[in-house]
Amino acid sequence: MNLVQMLEALNQRWKLLVRLFLLVLALLVVIDAIPALVDKEKAHTAMELLPGFWSVYGFISCVLIVYVSKWFGDIGIMRREDFYDD
Repeated sequence: MNLVQMLEALNQRWKLLVRLFLLVLALLVVIDAIPALVDKEKAHTAMELLPGFWSVYGFISCVLIVYVSKWFGDIGIMRREDFYDD
């Protein structure tokens, strides 16, 4: 299976992937909420004491990076496929 086939297969199962990622995020929040698994005594801010704070923070950061990258692409980085042919 080459990369193109793999991307097409993932694209066809997009809803399943989103559900899987949301499930992993929820699992990380649950694991973070269990005090025996995550030591929060050395938290630097009050926000770090919230269950799942770093999971949600990482998720929001990733989504923000994707949208900012797409915005950069739209404002001028991306070119037509035949840009260098002219």
